Amino acid sequence: MTKPQELREMSDDQLQFTLNEARQELFNLRFQSATERLDAPSALRKLRRDIARIKTITREREIAQQAKSST
Repeated sequence: MTKPQELREMSDDQLQFTLNEARQELFNLRFQSATERLDAPSALRKLRRDIARIKTITREREIAQQAKSST
């Protein structure tokens, strides 16, 4: 599980790359779950939360950028 502070220190490109990796891993875990070969069911929940954290930080940056440009 990635901490929010670690994510905030990443650049936009790094965040996007991390998001893409997390989505791919989530896809793989869902596939394993469907075929009943998932070792740690809690991994799905953790990964979904990591994706949500990344999206939240990305959105915070977008809002901050819009606030700067409108001022």
